[in-house]
Amino acid sequence: MEIRNLGASGLRVSAVGLGCNNFGQRTDLETSRKVIHRALDLGITLFDTADIYAGMGGSETVLGTVLGERRNDIVLATKYSKPMAADGTKQGASRRYIMNAVEASLTRLKTDYIDLYQQHDHDPLTPIEETLRALDDLIRQGKVRYIGNSNFPAWRIAEAEFTARAMNVSRFVSAQDEYSLVVRDIEKDLLPATQEYKLGLLPFFPLASGLLTGKYQRGATAPADTRFAKVPALRDRYVTPRNEDVVEKLQAFAKARGHSMLELAFSWLAGRPQVSSVIAGATRVEQVEENVKAIAWQLSADDLAEIDQITKG
Repeated sequence: MEIRNLGASGLRVSAVGLGCNNFGQRTDLETSRKVIHRALDLGITLFDTADIYAGMGGSETVLGTVLGERRNDIVLATKYSKPMAADGTKQGASRRYIMNAVEASLTRLKTDYIDLYQQHDHDPLTPIEETLRALDDLIRQGKVRYIGNSNFPAWRIAEAEFTARAMNVSRFVSAQDEYSLVVRDIEKDLLPATQEYKLGLLPFFPLASGLLTGKYQRGATAPADTRFAKVPALRDRYVTPRNEDVVEKLQAFAKARGHSMLELAFSWLAGRPQVSSVIAGATRVEQVEENVKAIAWQLSADDLAEIDQITKG
């Protein structure tokens, strides 16, 4: 497993990360245990979760139960700020909420520190100065090692960077955002911002919720056990005429070179200079094994140019 620095920080992460949103939700405890242990055996060190995953706390609880002594072998990343109560009382990035949220996550994860604590969404109600000061205090207390953001617009990333410099507090070292062969919107503004401020990019939905696996046939009903069948909103979001055209061309591109769609999707992301780790979930041991192997394809400059032509038009 290739190990990379997370942006300009000293935090080292595996080039393939394990998304933990399925644990406690789509996978029960024993299945989750098997996936986690196999990921560890294969050299995956970045485990990415969030307090809201699996019904508010379920994923963190599973990780805390399963990891045990192996906790110190991994980079444990979690998130805060999305609603953890139906009445809106537990969310955001105020100092008061962050201090409570981190303690709740530490308890569920059964650990005394979080390697990467990420703000899941920008909080328009809280000044970034207040948020960064609270997070810096957590770092000084040893409860958090590094901080990152997720789903921030590019100008908010710049605002946070310059505010941290002015206040002489810890800065965000990573950005976690959607990025794939069919969703390249971040290349306009956000990707240049991460490059300018040396944030490590952690792309999520690298397979566009399964569209880029090649298992869906154009015009056919999604298999009953797939995400598109169970979550129609995701199907409606990704299964568009434009995306189906792109996927057909990408499938032909990969097949002509003796590779799978999975290998194309992962290797393309892993080859982007800003990407520190490709985060992918798994509900089966076999999926983890496939994900780890999928970044081995070294795409040439000509390959990349043809991919751009297909995906950008």
